[in-house]
Amino acid sequence: MLHKMKLKESPFERIKNGTKTIEFRLYDEKRTQIKIGDKIEFSKLPELEEKIVVEVLDLYKDVSFEELFKKVFTDKEEIERKTQSMFQFYTHE
Repeated sequence: MLHKMKLKESPFERIKNGTKTIEFRLYDEKRTQIKIGDKIEFSKLPELEEKIVVEVLDLYKDVSFEELFKKVFTDKEEIERKTQSMFQFYTHE
């Protein structure tokens, strides 16, 4: 299955060049449809003209972004920084 999502320029470019291999999103109704082996087509904001397609290799799920980041990162400051950065997109709830 192919899923379509939008990304800001910086993460889009990092996925494109291979330095970003994990994309974190709220596990909402749209994301619950994603399965390992599916493809995601990312469109680069703001024009949405450039696109890349990636394969979903794994899914990480947890009750909060902080707990999720603890599964992936070991540095406490990085976990806190990444957790706080998610609140520019999502509420604490």
